[in-house]
Amino acid sequence: MTTPSDELQKIFRTLADPTRVRILRLVEREPLVVQELMEVLGMPQSKISRHLGVLREAGLVTDQRDGTFVVYRYEPPTSTAWQDAWKLVVRQLESDSTAQRDVTALARVVQERAKQARTFFDQVGAEWDGIRSVFNDSELRARALARLVEPQLRVLDLGTGTGILALELAGLGAFVIGVDNSDAMLEAARRKWDADAPPSGTLTLRKGDAGELPLGDGEVDAAIAHMVLHSLPSPEGALLEMGRCVRPGGRVVAIDFLPHSFEWMRTELGALWLGFETDVVRGWFAAAGLGEVHLEVFEPQRGARELPGTFIASATVE
Repeated sequence: MTTPSDELQKIFRTLADPTRVRILRLVEREPLVVQELMEVLGMPQSKISRHLGVLREAGLVTDQRDGTFVVYRYEPPTSTAWQDAWKLVVRQLESDSTAQRDVTALARVVQERAKQARTFFDQVGAEWDGIRSVFNDSELRARALARLVEPQLRVLDLGTGTGILALELAGLGAFVIGVDNSDAMLEAARRKWDADAPPSGTLTLRKGDAGELPLGDGEVDAAIAHMVLHSLPSPEGALLEMGRCVRPGGRVVAIDFLPHSFEWMRTELGALWLGFETDVVRGWFAAAGLGEVHLEVFEPQRGARELPGTFIASATVE
């Protein structure tokens, strides 16, 4: 049986090492792989892996395999003693110059992720419609839209790409704001809209990043991220922004892959993440201030080639 004294000793041992504290603060801000931690901290893999092992044993981080990588995430402690100790550490780090340098280096790592994805989508541009056909996801789109659309609904289409979903939403009478950070994708969406604009609904295209959306608070009634999260440097940050842009009582919907090992998706589809655990997705929705999550899981399907399982997650903004 663990006594309060035993717990305190474990807390002190775990948080006494400054490197462990730096690592924990970084993965609290952003899920990271060992290679990214090496880049931020300037330390060898062996040292970082050793400290991650201690943090994992303490229950402060979780790990999830993402293809050939392992992603480490912060796991908020449930113990009051752990929570109080970590709050104290975080307050001390606010004035620590080393911690501030870590934050700056972390921002560069996340920017590099975003650059990698943006370069891919700028290169494929209008060819994306043919490439993305491997998703075989028309049924998923229809299911997602059924949770979302009523006439004159103001809808954010995050990562609108070439505008396939945006046109479908507008065709149902929605007023759509399509956001993408790729000029090539936005140009392809404009051409598609000019050629096939439906008689009802409207489409406004805006350039912007998922982590800092070009919309005001509560500007839309609903937001959807359809097969987008796996290509974003910070999926959790994107859901936070979606929740911010949707009015109270509005809906947020995300459709994406379950965990898989299809490495070809990194090069052929611009994926930064190889799917997500449903518990992780639920945690992101909760962190974004969204209500109870309705999450459906779908078995893998065969289209142009074998694909992983998928999910649709939706919740109401509180």
